[in-house]
Amino acid sequence: MTEEKLVRGIGRWDLTAIIVNTIIGAGIFGLPARVHGLIGTWSLIAFIACAVVIGFIVICYAEVSSRFSATGGPYLYAREAFGPLVGFEVGWLYWIVRVTTFAANCNLLVTYFGFFVADASEGAFRVGMITLVVAAIFIVNLIGVKQSAMMTNIFTAGKLIPLFVFVAVGIFFIEPANFTFDATPGYTEFSGAVLLLLYAFVGFEVGVVMGGETKDPQRSMPFALFVALGVVAALYILIQIVSIGTLPGLAQSERPLADAGAIFLGTYGAAFITLGALISILGNLNVGFLGSTRLLFAMSEKKELPEVLSRTHDTFKTPWISILLTSAVIFVLTVYSTFLTALAIATITRLLVYATTCLALPVLRRRGDAPEAKFIAPAGIVAAVLSLLLIIWLLTQVTFSREGVPIAIAAAVGVVIYFGYKWFGGAKASSEA
Repeated sequence: MTEEKLVRGIGRWDLTAIIVNTIIGAGIFGLPARVHGLIGTWSLIAFIACAVVIGFIVICYAEVSSRFSATGGPYLYAREAFGPLVGFEVGWLYWIVRVTTFAANCNLLVTYFGFFVADASEGAFRVGMITLVVAAIFIVNLIGVKQSAMMTNIFTAGKLIPLFVFVAVGIFFIEPANFTFDATPGYTEFSGAVLLLLYAFVGFEVGVVMGGETKDPQRSMPFALFVALGVVAALYILIQIVSIGTLPGLAQSERPLADAGAIFLGTYGAAFITLGALISILGNLNVGFLGSTRLLFAMSEKKELPEVLSRTHDTFKTPWISILLTSAVIFVLTVYSTFLTALAIATITRLLVYATTCLALPVLRRRGDAPEAKFIAPAGIVAAVLSLLLIIWLLTQVTFSREGVPIAIAAAVGVVIYFGYKWFGGAKASSEA
C-alpha cells in the first residue's frame, strides 16, 4: 500500500546526503568547546569513542534496514520483531524526539541569526522568523519528496563547504603546544563527555524511516549509512583538532568554530562559519521534519493512528495531513520552548530506540519467516551485543529524576493512545459493520 501512495524519488546519493544532513546539525558548532571544557585534549579520544559506539549501532541498522522496503524505519523494525505495542511505542517516542529536536534547533537557528541581526531571538522578530522557517519547510515537503531531497542536497553542500574550509585552512595554524594529555579524566567525566558528544552523531536513523520513498532501499540503506558515518566521523575529528590547535580559550567559547575561524580567517571568516551553521541547522530541520511526517504516515498505514494521517495529496503524492499536523505541533513547541529544553531527553530516548533495532537483529536472524536481508553484517551478533552494552553504559549516566521521568510519562501516554485508539477503532468498525 505504501509503495502505491508514495513516490520512490530518493536515490542512493540523495539518501547519503539526507543522512549527512541529519547527523551534522547544530551540535558540532557548539560541542567542541563544551567537551573540551570537560576533559581537555582527551576530547579527541571521546570523539573517536563516540564514533565507535555509533559505528556498532549503524552496523545493526544496516542489516535490519536491508530487510525492509516500506516506510517506518525503527518503528517498522520493532513492530516486526517484537509486535505492534512495542512498535507503536518506538514510533511514538521517536516522533516526540523529532518534533522536540526540531523546536530546539529552530530556536538555535534564530540565536545564530543574531550574529547578523541584533535582538533577532527576541519578541515579534523571533516569532516571525520561526513562522517563516516552518512555513518554508512545510511548502517544500508538501510539494514532493524529490523537491525535499533536492533541497537537502543543496543544504549538504552549503554546510560542508564552510566546514571543509575551516579544516583545510585551520590545519596550517595549529599550535602543537595546545595539545596536552597531562591530566587523565576520570570514568565519570569521560563517559559523560561521550554521552554529550552523542548528540553530534545521532540522526542517521531518519534516513531509514523513508524506505517507501527510496529507490532500491534494501541496498541503498546500508551503503548510505556507512558512507555518511565515515564522512562525518572523519570531519568531526579534524574539526576538533583544528579547534584545539587554534583556539587557546576553546573551553570558554560559546561559538567555538566561529571564534577559531576569526583567528585564522578574520572577521569575514567568522561570518562565513556562522553562515555555515545557519545552513547546517536549516538542512537538519528539513530532513528531521521529513522523517517525522513519514512516521505518522507509517503508523496510520498500520491502523494504529487515524487513517486520515496516511492520506496523500492527489497531485504531490505526499502525506499532506501528517505534514500539516506536524507543522502545527512544531510551530507551537518552537515558539514556547528554548534550545536546551529537550536535548538530553531527545538523546536518551534515541538510545532506547537504537536499542530496539540492535536487539531486532538477532531476533530477525532466528526467525524463519522474517523478510530476507540483502546485507548480512559481518559479526552482526557481536555488533548487536556490543551496541546494547554500550547503550546501557551510556544510560547509566542518566539522572532519572531529571530525564527519566519525562520519558516514562511520554511512554505511558503512548500506551494510552495505543489502546485507546485500538478500542475506539474496533468499536467504530463494529458500529459500521
